[in-house]
Amino acid sequence: MNGTTYKRCGCRDAAGKRLGQRCPKLRRGGGWNPNHGVWQYQIDLPAAADGRRRPLRRGTYASQAEAEAVLGQIRDALAAAKDGEPADLTMVGDLIETALKNKQPPPTPAQVRRLLHLGDTTEIPTVQAWLTTWLAGRKKLRTGTRRSYAGHITNHLIPHLGAVRLDKLRVSHLDAMFDAIEERNELIMTMRASREAANRDKVKGMRLVSPATMHRIRATLRAALNAAIRQGYIDINPAAHVELPPAVRPKPLVWTDERVKAWKHTGALPGPVMVWTPEQTGAFLDHAYAAEDPLYALFHLVAYRGLRRGEACGLHWADVDLPGKQITIRWQITQHGWATALEPPKTDGSEAVVALDTATVDALTAHRARQHRQRLAAGPKWAQTGLVFTTSTGEALHPADVTDHFQHLTRQAGLPPVRLHDLRHGAATLALAAGVDMKVVQAMLRHSSIAVTADTYTSVLPDLARNAAEQAAAIVPRRATVTPINQRAAG
Repeated sequence: MNGTTYKRCGCRDAAGKRLGQRCPKLRRGGGWNPNHGVWQYQIDLPAAADGRRRPLRRGTYASQAEAEAVLGQIRDALAAAKDGEPADLTMVGDLIETALKNKQPPPTPAQVRRLLHLGDTTEIPTVQAWLTTWLAGRKKLRTGTRRSYAGHITNHLIPHLGAVRLDKLRVSHLDAMFDAIEERNELIMTMRASREAANRDKVKGMRLVSPATMHRIRATLRAALNAAIRQGYIDINPAAHVELPPAVRPKPLVWTDERVKAWKHTGALPGPVMVWTPEQTGAFLDHAYAAEDPLYALFHLVAYRGLRRGEACGLHWADVDLPGKQITIRWQITQHGWATALEPPKTDGSEAVVALDTATVDALTAHRARQHRQRLAAGPKWAQTGLVFTTSTGEALHPADVTDHFQHLTRQAGLPPVRLHDLRHGAATLALAAGVDMKVVQAMLRHSSIAVTADTYTSVLPDLARNAAEQAAAIVPRRATVTPINQRAAG
């Protein structure tokens, strides 16, 4: 199976048959003619599984060195299997044959040894070891991107896949991981909707993993495994072959009377993103205000102006201009596991000036006076964080605690459940229902595109749809007045 290289050409004899190696022009002076023909190699691959011989002839190489190089790669691949079983040689022959048919290079000796589990494989790292090394070597990542990768690796990839050796990782491992994530989501939603406080406490601080986040987790793993391919540890990227449901942005649904009635009967949420009606939002804020809740102004700000939870928790008094009726979003408190950090907004578009209405200015003014009283009561124990919303001693709020408190107030008020983030959705729908231009709502929410705003919110509040229907119907001129069906039946 050593093989050989030779020259051939496309010349034909008088009968039209190819001369091949018999062409007299191929030789000159006892050697090969450098100006005629092309180089080719030939080698007998190991017999196929059915016993068939496999002579291999390939090449239109310009030089003998090029043909010898490819032939050498084939020899090396076959030599790597010499310590294996006869079936191993057949498998390597299959690999070589398939690679050349697909115009790819022959497998390397390292690839053959990994495939056949020959030689020392202890140098191949586990998924955990590789992900840790890979992330540490990414020196030029933005802070937010590194944080995202680290979260995916720490919270999902290592717990589910960390013990698997890289070359043993299969698509089935990844399918099992995403199935487990979906089962966890279902458990969290079931526990949150439970009327039993003990069940709700079991999932306190736990967050759902959205379809979009699952796609990002896969993207992180795919990038890491691509780097492992470049290092020669693996040949195929399993993350490239995992099928996930499309990451469709869920449409918010309004808690209509019918949906509230069904929820009270079954305990099931109509959808993953639910939004209160203006009346329900008002009922919640009235309840928090009447209870003199210390976070009333925070919930008011989110409900009226659509701030994100982390942005509200990270708001500083230095960025609040009450006389000018505006605030500047420059900071957010982000959550990594349970740890928190004060960081700039994720994107440049998120850092912007947000206008305030008079009611929100009044709420913040009253909150500042309340905080001043807390500071005097705490004395030297007061933490000088400069934050608008704090604990009773001036410390930064933990975003998860804010969410838990919001859900507690929601239950106290007897309202159907929504996420704290859904108050942001509610702020958008309130503005649209009041006739605010879509472009203004986009600026308030700091969306990257008006298409995101329009796609998410235009079908939310029933009043918006009804008003649009009435306006469209009014355009059509009619001579006759249509009698309502119920009146015709009565007549």
